This record gives sequence, C-alpha cells and structure tokens, in this order.
Amino acid sequence: MLNNLLSMNSEKALVPLGLFLSFALTAVLLQFLSKLLPRDGGRAFAVEGEKSAGKPRGAGIIFISVFAVMAALFAPMSLEHGLYLVLVFVAMMTGFLDDAARTPWGEYLKGALDLMVAIFTTVVFLCNNTTEIRLAVFRTSFVMPTVVFAILSVIVIWTSINVTNCSDGVDGLSGGVGIVSLLGFYCFMQKVGAGTLFAPMIFVFVAVLLAYLWFNATPSILMMGDAGSRSLGLFLAICALKSGDPFIFIPICLVFILDGGLGLLKVFLLRFLKIHILKNVRTPLHDQVRKVWGWSNTQCVFRFAIIQIVICTVVYYLAG
Repeated sequence: MLNNLLSMNSEKALVPLGLFLSFALTAVLLQFLSKLLPRDGGRAFAVEGEKSAGKPRGAGIIFISVFAVMAALFAPMSLEHGLYLVLVFVAMMTGFLDDAARTPWGEYLKGALDLMVAIFTTVVFLCNNTTEIRLAVFRTSFVMPTVVFAILSVIVIWTSINVTNCSDGVDGLSGGVGIVSLLGFYCFMQKVGAGTLFAPMIFVFVAVLLAYLWFNATPSILMMGDAGSRSLGLFLAICALKSGDPFIFIPICLVFILDGGLGLLKVFLLRFLKIHILKNVRTPLHDQVRKVWGWSNTQCVFRFAIIQIVICTVVYYLAG
C-alpha cells in the first residue's frame, strides 16, 4: 500500500524497512502472546510426539497475521495481491480453528475446506493472469486451455497445502525448508523475469518465518500448527502460479512433496483402492529417517534443507 504512494527511490528503502519490522514485530508478539495459544496434546501417532505435549501450538495465527498486515503495507499492492492475502489469512484461520478445537476436525472436512480455498485462489489468479506457461528449464512456452489450467492449479494448491501440513512434525523443519523453497521461487522469478511486483511479499513471508524459527528451533518452545503450515502451503502454491510455470512447484518444493506427499499417497491408495505400498517405510519421511535411520531432529532439518537448497540451485542454473 505504501509502495503505491511513494516514488521508486522511496520504495527501495521501504521494502527493507518492512522486512525488519515484520521480523521484529513477529518476534515480539510470539514472545508475549504464545501463552494465549492452545496447547499441543502430544500427537500420539508421531515419532517423539509426546515431547510436544503442552507446548503452545497454532503460532501461525500470529506470524501469518503479521505477514498479511506488513505485506499490505510495504509490498506493492493490487486487488489481486490483496485477495491472495485474504485467502492466506482464511487458510490460516481454518487451520487455527482446528488447532484450537478440543476434538480435531475430520480429514474430509479439512480436505473440503482446502479445496474451496484452492478453487477461490485459482479464480483470483485466472481473473488477473493469462494461462501461458513458460517452461524456463526447457526454454519453451505454451498456452494451456483455461479449464485444464484451472484443474492443474487447484491440484497444485490443494496438494501444496496438505503436503506442507503433513511435513510439520519436527522442530524447525517446515519453517526451514519453507524458507528455502520461498527463496527458491524468488530466485527463479528473478531469473525468468516473472512476478516482479509479487516478489516483495515473498521476503515478508521469509521475515516472519525467521522470527518464528527463533522460537521453533530444536528444542522448540512453540509450534506453527495447522494455522501456519496450511497457509505456508497455500502461499508456496501461489508463488508457483505467479512464477509463470506451475510445474516448477515440483522441484522447488520437492522435499515437502516427498516428505508429506508419500504419506498422503499411501493412505489414499490403501483407503480407496486397497493397494498397500511402502509397507516398510514410515511416513511422513521425517519419521522414517529419525526412527529407522537414526537421524537426530537437527540432522533431519539440516539435511532436508540441504537437499532442497541443492535442488533449487540446479533449477536456478537451468532456468533460461
């Protein structure tokens, strides 16, 4: 908003100020408001889930609220960008209401809500952008039929929300890998010349995630909960759409896809098709590497982040 009122030179100074204020405000609010958050019940089916019992969860309601306000103030704003902020906030609220509920919401209800958010986000995107897809890695582009693009968009958004949510099970994992993926999208956009006005919003999101990680690094004292993970997943999907190449979501978010997505695939095939795959692999994969391979929580976070950094670096190098 403020960007729209100031000159180019003022704008360049405004964005760094917004990043600093986003980090500082998030850190202060997490410090003083975390005691008001709901408490984690221990997550009975998660590896070392009992260690989370009693910790504040749902911290996403704090850092996503700061993100929405700061992005509106300090990032270039348009009706499209404003609607994205509203949708990210809605995704956060659906997650927080689940975090705060005495009885967790059912899978089908959460899946339906995620689907509605995905559809509305797709509509906003299609009303403001073309359906041309630029495959920068392959140096080609093509126009996808609107209906096909809409279906692809809904799939990407719904998948992103849920794989990110499923990956949120180790101190610092979702926040750390999320930052890598967000910066991966930013670098890709800069390389291909896409999403120029959208890019500052990415940095604001990174700033609030960094403040959150200050408290969530092993051993954590609070957790983002569904309020944070679902809104992070939605924003990552929006970044993929604004990059001009929705398919780039696959490599730039590959760790999230493998960590959280394999579990979703495993459950889907068993529940609806009676096909049992990966019988000897625990999902999410962060449970496999900790319980079976003997990685510590810190090793899991660092190694997953390193893998994603390497992949994003390769994508940046290959992008035209």
